[in-house]
Amino acid sequence: MAFTRRSFLAGFVSCPLCAAARAEGAHWSYDDVQNWGSHDSASQACAIGGEQSPVNLTGAIKADIHAPALSWKPQAFKLANNGHTIQANVAPGSFAAAETGVFELKQFHFHTPSEHAIDGERAAMEAHFVHAGDHGDLLVLGALMQAGGGNEAFAALMAAAPPTESEVELKKPIDAEALLPKARHFLRYEGSLTTPPCSEVVNWYVFSAPVAVAADDIKTFAKLFPMNARPLQQLHRRVLLTD
Repeated sequence: MAFTRRSFLAGFVSCPLCAAARAEGAHWSYDDVQNWGSHDSASQACAIGGEQSPVNLTGAIKADIHAPALSWKPQAFKLANNGHTIQANVAPGSFAAAETGVFELKQFHFHTPSEHAIDGERAAMEAHFVHAGDHGDLLVLGALMQAGGGNEAFAALMAAAPPTESEVELKKPIDAEALLPKARHFLRYEGSLTTPPCSEVVNWYVFSAPVAVAADDIKTFAKLFPMNARPLQQLHRRVLLTD
């Protein structure tokens, strides 16, 4: 593999999901986002990275690309309040197959407002579905969420969401695909984790159509986390593609 700036910054963290888990226990917050890069050596990419996320998704180039093929299993997820978001931890056996390989779904979580913007507009919320590859790279699906209709899967998650830092197990299985839009047009680019350590190892697929969820369920999340979205980062010389 050629040595690139991207691989150099990824080298700060050989296991980005492991480092992200360690970062969850570190003292960082959205109030001190400008200082994330100085917390420890593993988080330097937050400050010096050139392929950071999220970004404003605009000016995409149309290309012959395909959305990852999903084989997710409905599960009674373990749902955690980790102090930064509500996160569903996924048992082994759910996968996304993309041009670059097969990735296993590890967890999904939520942000308000949406972290990515489309043509300068942010949605009410965004769900991130984090998949891990065999070589330290990640594939993350981003689904924007707007008020406008009920979504049984999201309602069940919000009804069970712990109000304080803890973990619960859902009583009934949920199909996580119900949290994705029916129209699967997407935008793709190379980026990073949006929380420390900000590792630049993420293949981002953000769906262009939002998912409609109940306004009351958005309010339930916002009561727990009024703002947990990183500011938009510069795209720099990256290429943004769309199908």
